[in-house]
Amino acid sequence: MKSRTNETWLSDLRRSGEVREEALNDLRAVIQKGLPYALSRWLPSDAPLFAPLIEEVTQETLLRVLDQLDTFEGRSLFTTWVHKIAIRIALTELRRKRWRDASLDELTENEDAPPPPGLLADPQASPETSAERKDMIARVRRILEDELTPKQREALVLLGLQDMPMEAAAKRMNTNRNALYKLLHDARLRLKKRLALEDLSPQDVLLAFEQK
Repeated sequence: MKSRTNETWLSDLRRSGEVREEALNDLRAVIQKGLPYALSRWLPSDAPLFAPLIEEVTQETLLRVLDQLDTFEGRSLFTTWVHKIAIRIALTELRRKRWRDASLDELTENEDAPPPPGLLADPQASPETSAERKDMIARVRRILEDELTPKQREALVLLGLQDMPMEAAAKRMNTNRNALYKLLHDARLRLKKRLALEDLSPQDVLLAFEQK
């Protein structure tokens, strides 16, 4: 692994081609080396969830770091800053997955039991609320069509909604992992700017996908 200063990390990740590819691969190794120890107090390394969680968190951390490079102030080592981002993402994902697993267990144990409230749209929504929701979904779909390329939309669906592993998604799309990182990074930036202009949130995007 190449030794880098804070400035070199930033410079290499902002470049393109082989320099950026090497930096992403090295940063991936840094994240995956530190995560198991950091998560050991919450999740044993032999748990079935452990390896998929490490991969998922690594993927999301790389994307988050690329999104937030300009916010790094240099008060610590760059790799320390990245490690803190990874831990926050890991704990969030762990809480989310445990809630989801518990909800699924509840449903499978008693098929007649009503689903948890968060899994269904509000059946008591007024006609006005339903109309507003449909209008919002239509706006989000239009934004996705206008702002993203077909490849970017496919990447968001495979990785963000279907939880497909990065390697499998890259193979499906006939590309490599680092090119897929770049694809997602660009898509997120374009969506973030457009959603801000439209006064919509990322949750609105997920709702639009779920309603398809």
